[in-house]
Amino acid sequence: MSKTPFYPPLSPVSTGLAGRCPRCGEGRMFDGYLKPTERCDACGLDLSFADSGDGPAVFIILVLGFVIVGGALFVELTWQPALWVHALLWIPLTTLIAGVLLRPLKGLMIAQQYATAAAEGRLAGIDDAGD
Repeated sequence: MSKTPFYPPLSPVSTGLAGRCPRCGEGRMFDGYLKPTERCDACGLDLSFADSGDGPAVFIILVLGFVIVGGALFVELTWQPALWVHALLWIPLTTLIAGVLLRPLKGLMIAQQYATAAAEGRLAGIDDAGD
């Protein structure tokens, strides 16, 4: 009789932000920078359920909107630099912050999907054929 291994529940925040498998916390969640792996190399969890959609981008837009617009307004009202100075400051900073935040937030969304067993919505009483 084969014994199924026990995986204690892990925090989706710690595993997701670290880019680790949401079940075991050991294997990598990503194959490359943003592409989720097909299977965890440590526990074999099938990560085909992983679909974070536009969720991470929405949160990044909110964070960037607060930081960049607030910073640009502060700089403008304090020093009133030329427009090219704003472009030189805020375009690279926006790109850098978005690039740094995208992977951890995508990992967090995938780990939350695993922790809550999230799936596509279905209407009650209607089977897959739509009858």
